[in-house]
Amino acid sequence: MSSSKFPIRKVAVLGAGVMGAQIAAHLANASVPVILFDLPAKEGDPNGIVNKALEGLRKLEPSPLATKDRVAYIDAANYGTDLARLAECDLLIEAIAERMDWKHDLYAKVGPHLAPHAIFATNTSGLSINELAGALPAPVRARFCGIHFFNPPRYMHLVELIAQKDTDPALLDALETFVVTTLGKGVVRAKDTPNFVANRVGVFSVLATMAHTETYGLGFEVVDALTGPAIGRAKSATYRTCDVVGLDTMAHVIKTMHDTLPDDPWHLLYRTPPVLAGLVAQGALGQKTRAGFFRKTGKEVHVLDPGARDYRPSTGTVDPAVAEILALKHPGEKLARLRAHAHPQAQFLWAIFRDLFHYCAVHLAAIADNARDVDLALRWGFGWAAGPFETWQAAGWKDVAGWLAEDIAAGKTLASAPLPAWVGQGPAAAGVHTPAGAFSAAEGSFRPRSTLPVYARQHFPDPVLGEQWPAGTTIMETPAVRLWHLGDDVALLSFKSKQNTIGEDVLDGVLAAVQRAERECSSLVLWQTREPFSLGANLSSVTPAVQAGRWSDVENVVAKFQQAALALKYSLIPTVAAVRGMALGGSCEFILHCDRTVAALESYIGLVEVGVGLLPAGGGCKEFAVRATREVARGAVGSQLDQFPFLRSYFQTIAMARVAKSASEAKEIGYLRDADIVLFNPHELLYVARATARGLAESGYRPPLPARGVPVAGRTGIATLEMMLINMRDGGFISPYDFEIGLKVARVLCGGEIESGTLVDEKWFLDLERAEFMALLRNAKTQERIAHTLKTGKPLRN
Repeated sequence: MSSSKFPIRKVAVLGAGVMGAQIAAHLANASVPVILFDLPAKEGDPNGIVNKALEGLRKLEPSPLATKDRVAYIDAANYGTDLARLAECDLLIEAIAERMDWKHDLYAKVGPHLAPHAIFATNTSGLSINELAGALPAPVRARFCGIHFFNPPRYMHLVELIAQKDTDPALLDALETFVVTTLGKGVVRAKDTPNFVANRVGVFSVLATMAHTETYGLGFEVVDALTGPAIGRAKSATYRTCDVVGLDTMAHVIKTMHDTLPDDPWHLLYRTPPVLAGLVAQGALGQKTRAGFFRKTGKEVHVLDPGARDYRPSTGTVDPAVAEILALKHPGEKLARLRAHAHPQAQFLWAIFRDLFHYCAVHLAAIADNARDVDLALRWGFGWAAGPFETWQAAGWKDVAGWLAEDIAAGKTLASAPLPAWVGQGPAAAGVHTPAGAFSAAEGSFRPRSTLPVYARQHFPDPVLGEQWPAGTTIMETPAVRLWHLGDDVALLSFKSKQNTIGEDVLDGVLAAVQRAERECSSLVLWQTREPFSLGANLSSVTPAVQAGRWSDVENVVAKFQQAALALKYSLIPTVAAVRGMALGGSCEFILHCDRTVAALESYIGLVEVGVGLLPAGGGCKEFAVRATREVARGAVGSQLDQFPFLRSYFQTIAMARVAKSASEAKEIGYLRDADIVLFNPHELLYVARATARGLAESGYRPPLPARGVPVAGRTGIATLEMMLINMRDGGFISPYDFEIGLKVARVLCGGEIESGTLVDEKWFLDLERAEFMALLRNAKTQERIAHTLKTGKPLRN
């Protein structure tokens, strides 16, 4: 079996629970047809259980579906009447409850119906893959492995793949290729040990945190304040994460560790803490029962007080002295200060880091191939900014190892196991991450990254500590932008501003870069070295001119914005926008003007100017007005009045400041075109964008001609859109000032107060949108909105 040539046309998912249904949804997002199985319903439609799960997918937020129509590509089936359909599938993913006996029973039922070539994978979060394989016939065992998605599957980057002793290595390579490119995931190959890598370390970290919460007498909300973004962890921190996961699920995972790891030095810790067991016994299972460690009472969040056995207002905060230590930039100084400080919060933080490092060092050889896999698993699966080994090494490997040894000897750690010898001697004595690779404790050597061909598509993989990728060759550079290449004639343009915002210096850089690329390169890709793609115009850069009333200076900047967008559109070489993350306001207008866009699925694109009391004036309104006309022409509709349905849709998009919740939805809205590409792995974005740019260049590219003879909706269109706005205002959906802004958007999209059907060109729309933009900017209410947004990061509805 070739690792890159295993076609997966259809997938079956066995189990329509929370994980099974959402795995099916993500497969459908990737245009992979899915059959979702579950038990036949006892009454009514035999597929009732699955149909209920599919209906639930439509209601979940954040949505597991890239677009609502994706659910139509999931077929409902049941084990009673539809097992023969399994033969249609190239991959089966089992995702039923974590019961070994239930899984064995299901395997016996489905085994005879599998296609001879099909891959069979279990989504178990921690059961033994070898033991599960024992229930399968020998020919199927060669095609059986573990595939552990993290919840929610669409958004969590990590997937663990786990072989058992009979798994065909080529099969695992083929599955990894599919998971990486088609589903967009980061794969870690885990060993077949309980809870694998991420959950093994992550759940230990939770248990250690719970133990030290009690030791240092801290409130649950205080611990969450300490163990979230303050130390580079997810916003949900510790106890809120438990509530989200489900306290019954947490108890089950802990029990699995207790039952399967009797010889582990930390075995005494693998017990459900009494407070957690008590909540489960009461049916307070977290978010799904609206009560767990936290409970929402009205608009207030209350936290459990275990002493009082009741909830109280959540008021705990981080001590100022501890906050000051956490603000230190150097990890070594930070850990040293926490260790030395007497405050319980500081001692608590040092303890959870210390015990985490201790645990990972002792278990590295058993649970993972190398330290990089541990670090990436915790980053991708638990949302940590840095993995445990990265944090340790960044703080000073030898210093931290010495502190650990001292605390182990003093009996302060949660287990008395000594640090393994490799920590202080041999090739890893100075750290586990080097440019040559990451340390494998089992092999006693450093392991490079995978050479699987799929990874050649990642020019800049997610780096761990010590890894640096080639920076490319600079063509030209200003303080605001860099034009560079990766050894060929495809130019790459990247912004250097904070959040990649667009000020006049960036506009100057774009104009200069396009001119330079036209002379020296075959094509140009607009790509940012870090997310977001861009938060749009840098409003703070024009605020002084606005406050001083230098309106001509401001209008010149707006005109330059339009020039930069047009330069991207009418360049003599093809331009491609490579988008990931937020792409708002002016950056969305740049996307609209590029010849093609290649967007990662998790791209959130939108024209949001109305939120700050403005309208799109970098050519965004112009593009939508022209596209509405062209969409009518494509449909061979004769009257210019027939453009109105398209125009109304674009008007609503701008007037409501709509942001697409995925790149796929951006196509539905109109921010992306049918020819634009949506891919799933953001690390493959630049590879695909460069290939797209080369393909356009090699096709004999010529820029489009500026639109002429565009029929406008004029006064008739404006009047119709105004009636929509009146209804929205009178219904309380928009404010009176929103009405004024919306009316100006309507005037621009409809071509102004002229007769319907009048023919205009692009310049007409550009002049109109710039004039209406400046009129809004002069309004005190718009200035209030801008000031409020710059100060708070939130919109103001005045």
